[in-house]
Amino acid sequence: MLVNVSFFLLFITLVYGASRTTPPAGAIVVRQTGATSGQFTTVSAAVASLSGSAAATIFIYPGVYNEQVIISHPSLTIMGSTTDTGSYKQNSVTITHNLNAQDNGGNDACATVRATSSAPNLRIYNINIVNSYGTGKQATALSAKGTRQGFYGLSVTGYQDTLLADGGGFQYYSNCFIEGAVDYIYGSASAWFGECTLASNGGGAITANSRDSTTDPSYYVIDSSTITSASSTSLVGKVYLGRPWRMYARVVFQNSVLPNLINAAGYTTLAAGATPIFSEINNSGAGASTSQRVMYTSMSTPITHAQVLGSDYNTWIDSSF
Repeated sequence: MLVNVSFFLLFITLVYGASRTTPPAGAIVVRQTGATSGQFTTVSAAVASLSGSAAATIFIYPGVYNEQVIISHPSLTIMGSTTDTGSYKQNSVTITHNLNAQDNGGNDACATVRATSSAPNLRIYNINIVNSYGTGKQATALSAKGTRQGFYGLSVTGYQDTLLADGGGFQYYSNCFIEGAVDYIYGSASAWFGECTLASNGGGAITANSRDSTTDPSYYVIDSSTITSASSTSLVGKVYLGRPWRMYARVVFQNSVLPNLINAAGYTTLAAGATPIFSEINNSGAGASTSQRVMYTSMSTPITHAQVLGSDYNTWIDSSF
């Protein structure tokens, strides 16, 4: 049987994702071992080498990089080596650190990777970002404070306050794995989480949105995603979709799979007297019924990308991912 080779390669790419194991032309290279002249052995050194405002790309070879990385370049792409660019599952680059918020300057300051407000137009692909501090104190893995920041195929893991999606700007998370137990997606960005896996490793609220006024346009929208357990013990009924960190928190779960981990009430309290907007539509699974939800606002149509990310969202997100 004759096989069209081009069609076959396209099929493999669509089903399994493309491979990215060598740096693109012009990229700054990070290589933990065997670095040659002009290459870096740490991610933070590569980021620190940037100057000016011209667009730049950093490619990272496989390895576990134990460091804190602070990003402030205004137009940067960071790529981790992987054999499947379409998912987090084959990531071979890990950036890990173990600072907690209380002893190290706060939620943003303790983060393993800090994408600051001075880093718009940031794209990060196929990297595992870990805060290994564990239980007992807030310990952020990824702090995203800027606008037009896109995160693709990341694995972001911690326990309490894993991902700080904050700063009021537009942020896009696609095909990411986000793990934690307590308030593990928190802050005030206008953030879209598409085709993501949200994995609870303990009882608690998935989101703690901090929208603080009725005129604040920010949202968290979790779309076409899956909630699952990352715990060895049963979490049935112990996980909440959210609680309001600030008075007017706004979170939508839509087109997603909500298993029996989700408590029937759906939401729990945090800010005293809060009047949040917590909504759901077109979800499935044993935890998707809204009949016993508290602090709940019904909705008739799903939220669109443009409502969350701005009318020009397709000019800055990577829609191929």
